[in-house]
Amino acid sequence: MRSDLLESNRIIVKIGTSSLTHPNGQTNLNKMEKLARVLTDLNHQGKEIILVSSGAIGVGTRRLGLTERPQELEMKQATAAVGQAILMQIYEKFFGEYNQVIAQVLLTKDVIEDPIKNQNAKNTLFALLKLGVIPIINENDCISTAQIEGYRFGDNDTLSAMVAELVDGDLLILLTDIDGLYTDNPKENKDATLIKEVEAITSDIEGLGKDTGSKFGTGGMTTKITAAKIAKANETHTVVALGDDINVLYNILDGEEVGTWFKAK
Repeated sequence: MRSDLLESNRIIVKIGTSSLTHPNGQTNLNKMEKLARVLTDLNHQGKEIILVSSGAIGVGTRRLGLTERPQELEMKQATAAVGQAILMQIYEKFFGEYNQVIAQVLLTKDVIEDPIKNQNAKNTLFALLKLGVIPIINENDCISTAQIEGYRFGDNDTLSAMVAELVDGDLLILLTDIDGLYTDNPKENKDATLIKEVEAITSDIEGLGKDTGSKFGTGGMTTKITAAKIAKANETHTVVALGDDINVLYNILDGEEVGTWFKAK
């Protein structure tokens, strides 16, 4: 029993592209509907919920008829612009079925690093949470560019950890296509075992983060360990868990030994 997680109230849930899409890249509407229902239910319990959602470029890629995620910057920005509108339309439909108000918040790294923008972002997020709204956050891919030094998060795992820092979150949950951190890549090594708890993020732990990202998403376990490290520095717990069944969120908040728990202290 992970008793430290039972009292988590301000919770940041990050879900990756691989958890929101079918293997062929098409949007998994059943998964998104369940996500809306569970997060709304947690909100009804009095939890403060922030959702960091990937998927804009993936959704845009499919809507534009592309066979794989684009590599050119301008094409990434174009697919993000198309996909973000569709993604929020889907979320609005599903959350609306449960009378849950949502809000779109698009961030760039300079918002976190600039003191004035940082405070404005905090004020907005805290006001939304106070109103019972679930903010849905993504990076502003349409204007974020790798060419501008320090302007881009690069992945939503890092973004979610910085959001947790921004709002002083209790728990960061990273839902992905693997059920936690293993001693080796379980897709390649059948003898790899799940690491249930991580006390300290050492160089050995960081070395276990072999990337396994899908062709429709970015990142892998490396970015999740980085996110956990950022969260840990701000005394926020992190759990990396398989996102196949959205009900896993209940299991995590009930203190069950699900996924890998990166302890805050």
